[in-house]
Amino acid sequence: MKRTVFLACLLLLTWSLAYAADEGRWKSAEAEIKDSRGQTVGSAVFTPTPQGVAMVVDVSKLAPGKHGIHVHAAGICEPPDFKTAGGHFNPHAKKHGLKSPEGAHSGDLPNLEVGPNEKGKLTATLSNATLGVGDMASLLGPNGSSIVIHAKADDEMTDPSGNSGDRIACGVIIGKR
Repeated sequence: MKRTVFLACLLLLTWSLAYAADEGRWKSAEAEIKDSRGQTVGSAVFTPTPQGVAMVVDVSKLAPGKHGIHVHAAGICEPPDFKTAGGHFNPHAKKHGLKSPEGAHSGDLPNLEVGPNEKGKLTATLSNATLGVGDMASLLGPNGSSIVIHAKADDEMTDPSGNSGDRIACGVIIGKR
């Protein structure tokens, strides 16, 4: 009898811990990316992985060429300049740029390349980010976060934004259970 009660308690504890762990993270996140006129120009999907947060961005109706793209520290995208998205997502207080010897912001990404057909796709991993609940590196923290596309290419070195120019599109990152 004691053994049965012990095993039942152990099973209940294991189930409770698994449930709590699942409640401590989002299964995914996504963003609808809009330009300064409020037109949808793309989408982003974020998925937790052991390496960080995998991200896939698909865009259309953007000027051909390279565009800086970053996760920003506030989940607010007010047009026309999207300054409400704040600075780059940087919970570890690093310098800007994937090529920076002083680290990189957690929200720094490779440039988004848009082809002559005005379409582009970027697949990347945010290695210093999570979708965890209560985690300072979570894209879904108290202030939320957003994905911002810039007018020009990011030089991947210059602090704070890589000389990537104006913010031309933005999407609030929203968690999915």
